Amino acid sequence: MTVASAAAERRRLLVIFNPIAGRGARAKLSRALAVLERLGVAVTLRETGAAGDAEMFAREASRGAFDGIVIAGGDGTLNEAVNGLEDAGLPMAVFPFGTENVLAREIGVPRNPERAAEIAAHGPARPISVGEVVFEDRPATRRFLLMTGVGFDADVVSGLDLDLKRRIGKLAFVWSILLRLWRYRPVEYAVAVEGAAGSARYSAASAIASKARFYAGPFVLAPAAGLAHPSFELALLKQSGRGAALACLLALAGGFLHRLRQVEIATVTSVTFSRPAGAPVQIDGDPLGHLPITVRIADRPLLLVYP
Repeated sequence: MTVASAAAERRRLLVIFNPIAGRGARAKLSRALAVLERLGVAVTLRETGAAGDAEMFAREASRGAFDGIVIAGGDGTLNEAVNGLEDAGLPMAVFPFGTENVLAREIGVPRNPERAAEIAAHGPARPISVGEVVFEDRPATRRFLLMTGVGFDADVVSGLDLDLKRRIGKLAFVWSILLRLWRYRPVEYAVAVEGAAGSARYSAASAIASKARFYAGPFVLAPAAGLAHPSFELALLKQSGRGAALACLLALAGGFLHRLRQVEIATVTSVTFSRPAGAPVQIDGDPLGHLPITVRIADRPLLLVYP
């Protein structure tokens, strides 16, 4: 089946809904489902109630029952679903209902529920390259769509107060950033990379392996990144210290982080973060492991529905 015909025949959709993904999520879902009904799409709705539910629901899906999956939630719910999906031929779409939806911003899916529903039903399904994290302390891997990071950003998401996030949304990240700056302690990360230019070793205060241009919302981290590229853009923040971290935050907000002298960005196909052992790792914006890890391109692409 071609990509075009897969889009034209998408008449059975599994919608995986996270009801706590941002304010007004249920009302937005109702608006999207009304559009799908008008378009003649048969919808099976599964609602998450705990961590891991989206992964389980996606794992149970197959082309025999559905023509596609829609993730109605944020980037964390998407990450779960990508790790559960076993049928590589089943396209995945997104209803961006989360506090922030970096993937939706990256692929141009609007936050308008009606338009997002139209795209889920009729948009083209395009193959994208998926990242994969290999944990050395356990026999497990974790796929990701956006980024994997160590250092300051991993500390921020590891220290995030989830109850506060539910109450005040994005401002909870600001509070966690301020706490991390106040409690800043310099850490040196050992980084080994493989890429078209060969292998290399670095020492960095923070590092982010990114598949996407955008990071933490509307901020551009790696201008050359692309979901379809079979590689990462590795951003190395080389200078430690509270002042250096603050400078990087301000440069990110201003859109020129990649131009800072203390930041180096390289195109790589594999990166290993070996120490300090036990340091937290963020994957698609959630704390999901500890060092040491290896980040690589997964063997299997993903069919993603977007304009």
